[in-house]
Amino acid sequence: MADYFTHFSCLLDVGTPENAARALDIYNALSDENDAEDPPSDGFLLSIQPEHGGTHLWMRDDGTGDPEHVILFVKRCAAAFGLTGRWGFQYANTCSKPRLDGFGGGAHVLDLGTGETADWIDTDGWLAEILSNEGDRI
Repeated sequence: MADYFTHFSCLLDVGTPENAARALDIYNALSDENDAEDPPSDGFLLSIQPEHGGTHLWMRDDGTGDPEHVILFVKRCAAAFGLTGRWGFQYANTCSKPRLDGFGGGAHVLDLGTGETADWIDTDGWLAEILSNEGDRI
């Protein structure tokens, strides 16, 4: 049996060390909501990075993670702290064994001011589109 994983590692600058500390409360509340879901998502790990002045949050998978969970957290932080500009991250999908559907990835960009997705790509969807000749890139 193969195991599937989603890996990522990204930073979010929340502006002040006070906001970073408050972000931990947002993270804990989101984790509690996630724990109540059936089944819960894989979530992610979070820490404050002192080498960046204590204003950057480091989000990463714990063996595997959920990019949607990260996006929801970043949107909540953006709204709580009045963040603006664009923020984004990329992720990799991997598999413990060679499988045709076991590898891929993607990236997601948010407009922090509006909470809207600015752009995104999923390589599985992109590849299927190009191979089916529906894509206009060929």
